[in-house]
Amino acid sequence: MIPYKISKDEVNELPLGHFEGDIVLIEDEKLVPEAVAELKKYSKIGFDTETRPSFKKGVHHDVSLLQLSTPERAFLFRLNHVGFPTSVRSLLEDPNQVKIGAAVRDDIKALKKLEPSFRQASFFDLNEELKKVGFHNVGVRNLSAMVLNIRISKSEQVSNWEAEELTPKQQLYAATDAWACLEVFNELYSKGYLDPLFSNQSS
Repeated sequence: MIPYKISKDEVNELPLGHFEGDIVLIEDEKLVPEAVAELKKYSKIGFDTETRPSFKKGVHHDVSLLQLSTPERAFLFRLNHVGFPTSVRSLLEDPNQVKIGAAVRDDIKALKKLEPSFRQASFFDLNEELKKVGFHNVGVRNLSAMVLNIRISKSEQVSNWEAEELTPKQQLYAATDAWACLEVFNELYSKGYLDPLFSNQSS
């Protein structure tokens, strides 16, 4: 049985876990088409973004990283290097491919700042949807603990995502967040926990 709530202490007792597949860092526009072609093969992908944190009032940064993950491979698009390519945008606007994230509203808002004409489609927000089926604790860290039985490190969350080079730790953190969203969804879906959300659509 998957629990619907978890304490911080319970999370901290779990073993550290992270994405163990390939991480593809995209800092050059030439690498975008191949990445998009690979991602298009999947009906569901994990989604997340990262933005350089601001520690001064009134100072805001644009979203700098977009993470899209399959079960085996995580693509990290450095938007501050490659912009918001049309082909990537069309993936996120494709109604036939589900993008799974947690608290996606802010991510989408940030992407719309880069390209106001961006119109997202078929996003599944774990935080909002799982509350509807009874989960008390949400967020990637809590959900990974409850559903995947792993503790995800958040130590890189407030690091500089616009740094000249992203460290291996940053890349692993970013990949893990997007991958974990996909894994949590797949696990809950396969065990029937999401049935109440989809029963109306299938009948």
